[in-house]
Amino acid sequence: MNNQLQSIVLDWIPNQSKVVDFGCGDGALLKILAKKKSAIGYGVEIDGEKINACITNGVSVIQQDIDAGIQNYKGMGFDVAIMASSIQCLRRPRNAMKNILKVANECVITLPNFGNWELRLGLLKGKMPSSSQLPAKWYETKNLHLCTIADFEDLCAEESFNIKKKVYLNSRGSSSWLANAFPNLFAAEAVYLIG
Repeated sequence: MNNQLQSIVLDWIPNQSKVVDFGCGDGALLKILAKKKSAIGYGVEIDGEKINACITNGVSVIQQDIDAGIQNYKGMGFDVAIMASSIQCLRRPRNAMKNILKVANECVITLPNFGNWELRLGLLKGKMPSSSQLPAKWYETKNLHLCTIADFEDLCAEESFNIKKKVYLNSRGSSSWLANAFPNLFAAEAVYLIG
C-alpha cells in the first residue's frame, strides 16, 4: 500500500476503532492503525506466508477464505472493516459487500480500476494488460472480477450502498486533477468509505 493510500485510510478510521481487515496481507496496515490510531485490529487472510508475516508483525490474524468467512464476524462490534485490493479476488463480491456492512458500521474498500487508460491501451494491443496495481500476468493473477470505477459505483447504486467518501489516485499513487475529473479513464485506483 503506497503512502498516499495509507494516509487516506488512516484519516478515515477514527481513533480507538475496532477494525477487521479482510485480506490483510502481512498485517502492516493493522500494525500502523494500532500504533497511530490506537485501533484494535484483527486480520483475515488465507495465504500461509502472509499469516506468518502477520504474526511476526504482532497482528491478530485468522486463516480463512473471505468468501466463506465474512458472515462469521457478524455481531462482533466492529466499527470499520477494510478490504484493500481484495474485493476483485472474491468469487462473489456483491454478496461480500452486503455481508461486510453487517459486520461493521463502515467499510473502506480500495480497488484497481480496470478502465484506466494504460490498461485500455494494453487491451488495444491485444494482450491482457498489467500495471503497478495489477502486476500479475493473466495466468498467475488472483483477480476474478476486475471492474472499472463506473462498474463499482453502479453496483453501489444498485445495492443502495452509501458511498460516504471517495478518492481517486493516478498510476503514481497520488490524487490529480485528471483522475478526479475523469476517474474511469485516468484513475488507476479508487478508495471508498461505504456505510
